[in-house]
Amino acid sequence: MKQYITLDPWKIIEDSFNPEHHQITESLMSIGNGRMGQRANNPETYNGDTLKGNYIAGVYYPDKTRVGWWKNGYPEYFAKVLNSLDWVKKEVRIDDQLIDLSTSAITSYKRWLDMQEGILYRDIALQLESGKSVNIHTERFYSIADQDRCFIKYSIKAVDHEINVTITDHLDFNVRNSDSNYDEDFWEDRSQGFQNQYGYISAKTKKTDFLVAASFDSQLIIDDKAIESTKDLSTGEVSHRFNFSLQPNQTAEHVKSVAICSSFYYDKSEVLDKAINQVKDPIHDYSSHKQKHILAWAKRWQSCDIKIAGDVSAQQGIRFNIFQLYQTYSGEDSRLNIGPKGFTGEKYGGSTYWDTEAYCLPFYMSTGSQEIAKNLLIYRHNHLAKAIDNATLLGFEKGAALYPMVTINGEECHNEWEITFEEIHRNGAIAFAIYNYIRYTGDQDYLISHGLDVLIGIARFWAQRVHRSPSTGLYVMMGVTGPNEYENNVDNNWYTNYIARWCLQYTRECIDKIRKNTSDKWTLLKANNSIEETELDRWADIISQLYLPKDEETGLFIQHDGYLDKEDLTVEDLREKDRPINQNWSWDRILRSPFIKQADVLQGLYFFEDHFTKEQIKTNFDYYEPKTVHESSLSPCVHSILASSLGLKDKAYEMYLRTARLDLDNYNNDTEDGCHITSMAGTWMSIVEGFAGMRVRDGRLSFAPVIVDSWDSYSFKINFRGKLLELSVDKARCSINNHSDQPIETAIFDKVLVVEAQEQVSFALQG
Repeated sequence: MKQYITLDPWKIIEDSFNPEHHQITESLMSIGNGRMGQRANNPETYNGDTLKGNYIAGVYYPDKTRVGWWKNGYPEYFAKVLNSLDWVKKEVRIDDQLIDLSTSAITSYKRWLDMQEGILYRDIALQLESGKSVNIHTERFYSIADQDRCFIKYSIKAVDHEINVTITDHLDFNVRNSDSNYDEDFWEDRSQGFQNQYGYISAKTKKTDFLVAASFDSQLIIDDKAIESTKDLSTGEVSHRFNFSLQPNQTAEHVKSVAICSSFYYDKSEVLDKAINQVKDPIHDYSSHKQKHILAWAKRWQSCDIKIAGDVSAQQGIRFNIFQLYQTYSGEDSRLNIGPKGFTGEKYGGSTYWDTEAYCLPFYMSTGSQEIAKNLLIYRHNHLAKAIDNATLLGFEKGAALYPMVTINGEECHNEWEITFEEIHRNGAIAFAIYNYIRYTGDQDYLISHGLDVLIGIARFWAQRVHRSPSTGLYVMMGVTGPNEYENNVDNNWYTNYIARWCLQYTRECIDKIRKNTSDKWTLLKANNSIEETELDRWADIISQLYLPKDEETGLFIQHDGYLDKEDLTVEDLREKDRPINQNWSWDRILRSPFIKQADVLQGLYFFEDHFTKEQIKTNFDYYEPKTVHESSLSPCVHSILASSLGLKDKAYEMYLRTARLDLDNYNNDTEDGCHITSMAGTWMSIVEGFAGMRVRDGRLSFAPVIVDSWDSYSFKINFRGKLLELSVDKARCSINNHSDQPIETAIFDKVLVVEAQEQVSFALQG
């Protein structure tokens, strides 16, 4: 695997400037604070390959969708997270030479993202055309202490000769998405100006009418003396220009303080004033803002860090994934969700997929407050009416709900028919997340206040999506795409059928519980949802008679009807030049092949592990894993967790590294598009649910830890129902430390025990 960065437990380090993979490291060193973020674009002019990207949470555009066929229910647009203003842009001239990193002579280059501090640093040395040498140091961050604020410090040092320098420092709103259809410009009504020394700029989106405004203060200091600037304005751009000279060994320090505000958070009438007033605030200088930001990250790491001793590659991987997750989504706002690329790129456009419920929810439940996970579920409840509208467009009735495959505002905006209409298992992941949240938190009130409304809508969809087969008398589900997107329009996908049956069963169980224990609330829910006994009886009939394809002789759960008729090949039969097949094969060839993009049957075995014996799980793992190409970022973690539970430590570790370093090592040759944010939670799951064997059973956490041969130890903390536990595992022992002020009942290796407040228990490691 090609190395793009240096191994380090806390840093992502680029030791030299490599234009051929510049966009990859732009993705890897992206920074953000949950409210906004950007790719790691160099601030100076760069005329090489680059994807300049700055993104603001909640601000989107309904871009035109290109299809030659239009079907009833087809989405009218493809939502785009918008490239917003470029606030780091600088034009730097030294002795009249424009510094362009694609052509300038770079004698040394080091860039590093310090994940512990949340700051992107860079040191470069240049040799000018005149032969003079110059050193440049930069550091920048999006503050997680003040979420409208971002900062960059830019220092130039003359090494051996006097130099004359001009720095023009910009806010530039002349931006465009790299993937906009028809080269459309999404921003309009740009305006710019100055209030005293504070430059400002604003623009609004077409159609969606979001207003974004930014203001900046730009100061340049040489030997404690401030250098005056010239103010410049042009369409969509505002800038400060500094002209100065430096003597050998003299340094100029340029600090830019920026506030970016949007109408997603503020009333339109106050957006611009909010931005200007925040920059005007003289209370904190750059150093104090930086320190507040570092301390905020330190507090965050206290609860979410996973420590691995003895394996720097594994350690770097897990911290990178945790860092990107928490700088993408912080959980305060139920209107927001987690985009598959976060603030690192534009691919996938929409705000949320089923990745959130299946992968991200467990991470945020365990590393943050209960409210963070609850907000992710409330997001779906808020969009229930649109999910019902979506199903109605497709011909469903009586409140059936089909949640979108891709959405920003609750409307479907995915533009591939085999996904939009057929990949309906996403409904099941949302229902499972409700169950998973209640199981983990014990928050039964959520079921009544929000959860059951969603469950009923989803159950009604499944009940109408199946029909009774005339030949077998069993209920079947035709024309679907399972999690394995390398199979379209198949019949009776085992995972989809299984999770549909489970959804119906779980919804009935919830209804029965509420009917039995809180009759007054049941009466209200029944009336609000127009529930009839005949409907519940039909659900029961489907539950008992839904077809699940299975090979009775081998015990194999068949991925879908006809799958066993495919050519019996495994990944080992592929040539190196074929990989990844989604970039080297025709779609026709992929669809006819037996190769699996991501966990499909195994996704169901992961979700519903307790429904199956170890022998059943092993039979299906041994058959399907060798056929899986893992060309979805969501795939390796499920295989790692299942492999751990089966005692296959080498396979579990192989799959862990693949999920942990998917972007860092560019496994699927697509990191330049941005990082795979939502699947990063799977890296955390691979350790916590995989190697540590964490499960929630009978209302308590249980653990069955193992340790990888190459690791000396690992440890992590878990928030569970208001209590904070720490699990530590080394070669010989594992221990549970209760950091809470109350005792907690837990289980380890199936032995139930009580860990008293502020105490630790320890066990010999089994196996």
